[in-house]
Amino acid sequence: MLNKLDPMGFPLSYHVGIFAFSGLTAYAGFFELCKPKKGEKVFVSAASGSVGNLVGQNAKLSGCYVVGCAGSKQKVHLLLSYFPDGIDIYFDNVGAEMLEAAVANMNTFGRVAVCGVISEYTDAAKRAAPNMLEVVYKRITIRGFLAADHMNLFADFSSATADHLRNGRIHVLEDISQCVESIPAAFMGLFRVDNV
Repeated sequence: MLNKLDPMGFPLSYHVGIFAFSGLTAYAGFFELCKPKKGEKVFVSAASGSVGNLVGQNAKLSGCYVVGCAGSKQKVHLLLSYFPDGIDIYFDNVGAEMLEAAVANMNTFGRVAVCGVISEYTDAAKRAAPNMLEVVYKRITIRGFLAADHMNLFADFSSATADHLRNGRIHVLEDISQCVESIPAAFMGLFRVDNV
């Protein structure tokens, strides 16, 4: 898995973000697990995060209707407001109440890709408990995954991402902290919704 880095004409910071596990997670989870179809309705939690923003951009490029939520004051009622006809794909970075609300509003044969449960990292009492009758009757697929499971896609992912970047179809969001001393504050910012 160790290779000499080819910057491909992009800033080095891109290779620890969009071209690294964040990008591969978004790409593999969305395209391999969710298998989007044009016109489907996609909900992305933590949509301003390193993975969520890329899922949203890829979903829009695929011709999907996309709604993302972000921030510490997420309101699950937004699902009913923005998805009156239900959700086809939910890309879950949060878990807990957001997963429960998404499952309750999913269409038949909906797909859920779970790559993170940030709400549970900071509060062990928050455990997702989706209505399993909904899962059964609607034949919803819920699948957890790790980017490392999809290293076989890395070349395709890198090529497609580079092409989208060069043609302005995907934009990079970075939150860069300087110096080793900033590492603890930057890491804690993930759990306080301080970063983008």
